[in-house]
Amino acid sequence: MKELNWVSLGCGVIAHQLAQAMQKDGRKLYGVANRTYSKAIDFAKEYGIEKVYENIDDVFEDENVDVIYISTPHNTHINFLKKALANKKHVLCEKSITLNIDELEMAKKLAEENGVILAEAMTLYHMPLYKKLYDLTHSGALGELKMIQMNFGSYKEYDMKNRFFNPNLAGGALLDIGVYALSFVRWFMSEKPDQILSQVRLAPSKVDEQAGILLMNSKQEMATIALTLHAKQPKRGMIAYDKGYIEIYEYPRACKAVITYTEDNHQEVIECGDTKDALYYEITDMEQTILTNENVMHLDFTYDVMDMMSQIRESWGLKYPEEM
Repeated sequence: MKELNWVSLGCGVIAHQLAQAMQKDGRKLYGVANRTYSKAIDFAKEYGIEKVYENIDDVFEDENVDVIYISTPHNTHINFLKKALANKKHVLCEKSITLNIDELEMAKKLAEENGVILAEAMTLYHMPLYKKLYDLTHSGALGELKMIQMNFGSYKEYDMKNRFFNPNLAGGALLDIGVYALSFVRWFMSEKPDQILSQVRLAPSKVDEQAGILLMNSKQEMATIALTLHAKQPKRGMIAYDKGYIEIYEYPRACKAVITYTEDNHQEVIECGDTKDALYYEITDMEQTILTNENVMHLDFTYDVMDMMSQIRESWGLKYPEEM
């Protein structure tokens, strides 16, 4: 099977995890590019990467590049996506893949026109635990889905210039942590929610600091989501069926779930995968999709989530500078 050449566009935390994940199979990234060239040089030295691009645009034109991993701030994604896809490069892009559904539509169309794979690096779609739970729940073993409850709270200092609260970097809870919660909901729901209600509390910078979201689809499967960027909450997901409920902590990179059965309250613990291998699972699924006819990247779920986030932000009247 062909070994694909990967390039990291960005040198942040995720890029380091990507480089380390490649090492698991005795491989390394083909190249790296970054807005600050000196950082790319340092990154390349750390991981023995031979190709360092002084100009980011050279990445898209390099005929030896197969896959580009984009881990830059989300408001930069669409411009990089357009160039990469137009040059027939496969792309795995950090969440949130774009700012809104219109940008994703544009990128999706470009990928289709150029015959390449476009995917969001949504960790939970690739962790072994979620795959196992997907098969279990969609088999009907726990009966009908009734309710999903999601909590995601992260305490970030009130610095309106950092990426979490800065509107010029597309900050806010929804695109940063809400995308995980909505992806979790979409993973377990049998179809996309078509009824959405929400409330928001804005940070001083006017991005969303905190939100409560209610969702329901045509099958009356429901979900509640509580998000905050300025108060710690347990990262807990609960999926309730008529025959039992599942609890997952520390999502999205979870490797343990507890199922409690309704009839007699007995519990079953499911453990699989390893948190530290999250990026390795993403790489493996991306390469499988590129090299075989089986697409396991779930761009359809990514599309549904982005559509919901766009509707939610529209109801808040929250637009980023690029959208005005």
